[in-house]
Amino acid sequence: MQLGMASALETLCGQAYGAQKYHMLGIYLQRSWIVLIGCAICITPVYIFSGPILLALGQEEHIVNVARIIALWVIGVNFSFVPSLTCQMFLQAQSKNKIIAYGAAVSLGVHVFLSWLLIVYFNFGITGAMTSMLVAFWLPNIAQLLFVTCGGCKDTWTGFSWLAFKDLWPVLKLSLSSGGTICLELWYNTILLLLTGGLKNAEVALMPFSIW
Repeated sequence: MQLGMASALETLCGQAYGAQKYHMLGIYLQRSWIVLIGCAICITPVYIFSGPILLALGQEEHIVNVARIIALWVIGVNFSFVPSLTCQMFLQAQSKNKIIAYGAAVSLGVHVFLSWLLIVYFNFGITGAMTSMLVAFWLPNIAQLLFVTCGGCKDTWTGFSWLAFKDLWPVLKLSLSSGGTICLELWYNTILLLLTGGLKNAEVALMPFSIW
């Protein structure tokens, strides 16, 4: 959902940059932050109450117990998508892709190392895996935010502005339509996963599905 909603920012930033209205890129970025943070807050209850929801959908209890733990960790991942996706769209519109590539490379290295350290060496299991994922997601976000706000985009970032709260409705409509399109494309995978969970011996059926 957030990936699709952030795609609206790519359209707006591309138009503003092409029209040489450079200051508007920063305004659009802040508006997108507001919209995506609101979206992340709205969907958080789904993750908090994922256990009862999955049980109501007929999933096996021992699978639900694990999924519920992972879902709580995913809340932090969801909020990491806000700066991650929006800053990427903002920077790509200006062809400043090196910082994105460097951040992704560092993130991958940290993720691999922490995954080995926390899962294999210390045997922390799900806690170790999700901790590694959270660090890997937030690390490049911090780098991108510092780059954007500390002089890396002098023409397009002029600081925080109250204009970010103006004309939010058009941005919200465009974001929702973009998010809906992505959801229709990706939700079939989630539907298949839920259907697989209802099969006999669901744990075995889910293993090859996860590999696929």
